[in-house]
Amino acid sequence: MAKNKCPDCPKCLPGWLVQFGDLMSLLLTFFILLLSMAVMDKKKVEEYFNIMKKAMGFLDDNDTVIDHSEKHSDSPTANENKDIVESSDNQEVVDEVDQIVQVANDTAQQDQQIQLIQGKNEFVLDIPSTLMFEEGEYNITRDEAKSFIRKIARVIRTMPQIYNIEIMGHTSRNMYTSDTIPRDNWDVSALRAVSVVKELIKNRIDPAQLKVSAFASYQPKSNNPAENRRVEMRFYAQNTSNDILNEENFFDRIEQ
Repeated sequence: MAKNKCPDCPKCLPGWLVQFGDLMSLLLTFFILLLSMAVMDKKKVEEYFNIMKKAMGFLDDNDTVIDHSEKHSDSPTANENKDIVESSDNQEVVDEVDQIVQVANDTAQQDQQIQLIQGKNEFVLDIPSTLMFEEGEYNITRDEAKSFIRKIARVIRTMPQIYNIEIMGHTSRNMYTSDTIPRDNWDVSALRAVSVVKELIKNRIDPAQLKVSAFASYQPKSNNPAENRRVEMRFYAQNTSNDILNEENFFDRIEQ
């Protein structure tokens, strides 16, 4: 009796193809993880998205890359990542300024010690007038003062443009009056603040970032008149509701 012949089995895919597919999946996952942790050039990425927008039309014509990305900015993970990245970047700026302050204080007299005061939305340099100006003067003539401002300006030029810089002049409560300018403490505090601003502009700081305020003797910091004669440099974000040490990062928002 003849034996029944088994039907031919259908051909299967080669065995190596399964391992190859697994390898490609792992590589894809690896590069996605690298991309999620990378800090990319904002301008280049925006240019890339604009090119894709024109080529593929996956963004609305009236929608910018930033507007589109803000729609996906509510993820807790993205918010945690942005705090870590931006806090680190901006803290480096504060640390650089602090190093300059420490060097200046090492060679300064006791009444010329600069203070760095860091808050949630700002940080302030408290500079004694004796370091910046001669007695009764409002023009900066001291070499150490010009050198200090030059070093601060070098750091400012590396800072994000979201920062504004307010120069605030203060005096003590002496009843200074004159028929010529400066006529009183208001003039003295204003002119000293303006002198600092002009020195910053000489060191290539954008005037649009700068602001002048004068308080005369009406915002004293202590009962010591020498401590009240000071100039403050206040660095703050345009939107004071945001922490300048925890600004939102564009690239963390587009991950989601």
